[in-house]
Amino acid sequence: MRPTAKDLAEAAGVSLATVDRVLNDRPNVSKKTVRSVHEAIERIGFIRNPAAVSLARNKSYRFRFVLPKSGDLYLRELLRRVEDLGAALKADLTDIDYVQIPTEDAHGIAKYLAGIGEDELDGVALMAPESPQVRDALARLLERDIKVVQFLSGQEKLPAADFVGVDNFAAGATAGKLIGTFVCRAPGKVMVVADTMQSLDSIQRRHGFDTIINEQFPNLRSLPSIETHADEKRANQIIARVLENNRDIIAVYVLSSEARVPLAAAAANIDLVNLSVVVHERTPFSEEALRDGRIDAVIAQDPGHAVRSAIRIMRARADAREPLAEQERIRIEVLLKENL
Repeated sequence: MRPTAKDLAEAAGVSLATVDRVLNDRPNVSKKTVRSVHEAIERIGFIRNPAAVSLARNKSYRFRFVLPKSGDLYLRELLRRVEDLGAALKADLTDIDYVQIPTEDAHGIAKYLAGIGEDELDGVALMAPESPQVRDALARLLERDIKVVQFLSGQEKLPAADFVGVDNFAAGATAGKLIGTFVCRAPGKVMVVADTMQSLDSIQRRHGFDTIINEQFPNLRSLPSIETHADEKRANQIIARVLENNRDIIAVYVLSSEARVPLAAAAANIDLVNLSVVVHERTPFSEEALRDGRIDAVIAQDPGHAVRSAIRIMRARADAREPLAEQERIRIEVLLKENL
């Protein structure tokens, strides 16, 4: 049988209460006692069972997803997955909720994060563009022992926080390879559309895309990124203008997670079936557009896996355990009409 906390206390020559203090990093324990307990852990092969500890103490985990207020179909899918997991994990003493805030307002995000107390939450999963204000606010959460997961979009200089999402440079490079292959060496321009180029995921995807296009497909010229800011009117105006002024566009790359609005704006001015179109994320719109030929490929990351991974990581960190890196790796999926 596996050694118990009682066995550990006997092996270390201390009380059960002292073992509890050492295992949970509580104060008022001498360095000598801490060393004795850890030596006994190695000697008898004690393995802590965080789930059993939580159950015995009726400890609950409190995790929150902080997500954008503006969004479309992919955001709706993320919210649904968070709600589903929240309902499923209530019996596992895990409370999960979400809030939606204007993530384009860096100061507003920082103010919201600063208002979260250590007694309110155990972990936060944040999806927001990179900024110094947000990065500093996340660092202060970590200082207050609130676990942080950078959810699908990260802060470049915050290595202390975990990240859940695909390798965005590789995702952009994949888009470049697909478009370059689809156009069959025909010369022309690529229209690149993003919600915002302030987010780290957009920057990395654009970098990966440009790297492949410039190195492998000299027949193509990528235009400067169009930023829609999730505004349908703006998207209609700016995309119409770009298409009118660049009659030799032969491909479209939507590097943000929401493709419906920009492609609807493009379709009002040009037949998408005559273009090579690559987008990100599987939604009802991108599935339908794949089937009817308006989209050639979708680069996807499983939203359910992403949400589950964020929860597992926050729980592991709350239990002072290392997450399983291989389990939490979000893989890049390429969806075509033929494998949908």
